[in-house]
Amino acid sequence: MSNSQLFMLPDTLRSWSWKRKLNPNHEKVKAESDAWLESFHAFSPKAQDAFDRCDFSLLASLAYPNASAEHLRTDCDAMNLFFLFDEYTDVCDAREARQLADIVMDALRNPDLPRPQNESVVGEITKQFWQRAKKTSIEHAQKVFIEACDSYTTSVVEQAENREKHRTPDIETFLAIRRNDAGVRPFFALLHLYSELPEGFLSDPLVELVLSLAVDMVAIGNDICSYNVEQARGDNFNMVSIVMNNMGLNLDEALLWISDFHDERVELFQETYAVIRKTLPISERTEAAVSFLEGLGNWVRANDCWSFESERYFGQKGAEIQSSRIVELLSRST
Repeated sequence: MSNSQLFMLPDTLRSWSWKRKLNPNHEKVKAESDAWLESFHAFSPKAQDAFDRCDFSLLASLAYPNASAEHLRTDCDAMNLFFLFDEYTDVCDAREARQLADIVMDALRNPDLPRPQNESVVGEITKQFWQRAKKTSIEHAQKVFIEACDSYTTSVVEQAENREKHRTPDIETFLAIRRNDAGVRPFFALLHLYSELPEGFLSDPLVELVLSLAVDMVAIGNDICSYNVEQARGDNFNMVSIVMNNMGLNLDEALLWISDFHDERVELFQETYAVIRKTLPISERTEAAVSFLEGLGNWVRANDCWSFESERYFGQKGAEIQSSRIVELLSRST
């Protein structure tokens, strides 16, 4: 198989315990959330069409299959908001990215204050999203979510700095950045936005481990699927490119190395998950803890399914590629 023409995606979730699930409220809530975002006219008509084909509400409905319609609306709004932020900052320099990050964080911390005139529309979108979410969420979970958003937006600025200065980090440095700028932790925080977890649950070392492993698997899965479109536009801030550059590997070799790296995380996650389930204390909050753990496992599967079911990475060939795993390498744009 020629690297210059075709390559094969590894099936990283071939032994994953969680299967695809879709929230039954998907169609109704997707329509509401998508219409809400479009009302801000945040994109040109052409860019809005491209954004719509990514179907970020589908990702929310796959990631939170058991959420009520009310809570799913929060999840869909969050997905649309943060992918909009991602689209905006992808073409920003570091200074502009910092400004947008500050606007998002200020709107989260002060959702009841009016947004300044002539500010980026992302401020008003963030404000409305968080005003709605706060109505049904618990205070401690709100703090966890905001802290996760702060880490995420800060890492996006760091990525902009790397892009601006053409830095190529080593694998460990890249992973440290990617674990935040992939934006996964805020969405994991949404898993317990409406329920009280057992005291100290999130700080338990085993829980911290499965959470970090799930972050890695979502980020790695995303980088595997996004590699083709990213390399075509000259974006090398992707695990596949980083491994190739740092280890002197060709594309097939890099994907095999990443697949093995991911397999280690699959095995450790499922082993650790089983230990936590066996040792959870009997309490009224245990159900929330189990739901959170299940949510982490489901999120990994949801991200993989969405990568092929939306048109973000593979256009209309997603189902075919999901089955065959064979991808035609795109030519680099000039």
